[in-house]
Amino acid sequence: MPRRFHDEDQLLPPAPMLRRSLAMIYDGLICIAVLLVTSWIYTMLAAFAIGFDRYEEMMTTGQMKADPLLSSVLFIVLYLFFGYFWTRNGQTLGMQVWRIRVQNINGVSISWSQALKRFMVASFALFLALLGLYNWGSWSLIIVLPGLFAAFWPINGESLTDRLSSSQLVRLPNPKQTAS
Repeated sequence: MPRRFHDEDQLLPPAPMLRRSLAMIYDGLICIAVLLVTSWIYTMLAAFAIGFDRYEEMMTTGQMKADPLLSSVLFIVLYLFFGYFWTRNGQTLGMQVWRIRVQNINGVSISWSQALKRFMVASFALFLALLGLYNWGSWSLIIVLPGLFAAFWPINGESLTDRLSSSQLVRLPNPKQTAS
């Protein structure tokens, strides 16, 4: 069920690019920690299921180099991380620090399907950037950066992720401003 925010009667301004970027960096660091813990748990479970000696042998011979199941688990965990925070209170930890929130146009929290759309668009843009960087080096950034800007740069207050998920990223007022 969508959650109504207390400030839904106010018209909140769109979040500026600087705040969006800083929240992405902050959340990126948290995601690295979440992925490390998830990878460790997955590795321990896989080693226990296969046998620790057999698992170590598979690791040293390179048989576990590209594990599609691990990649899928990590992708799902990241979606659940973002989806939980976005649908619960509209803010990840990085968004809370930089006082921005994702919400519907009418000021209520987004649904899980909207969170999936936001996550997929952002993941696809980042995937293309990393793929280009991996295959062609830093020269690929000349080609890929316009695509990243198109996905995340707010045009008329909405980025591509906002438009495709029918949501908006708004800047919240400072607590001092609302108290007076």
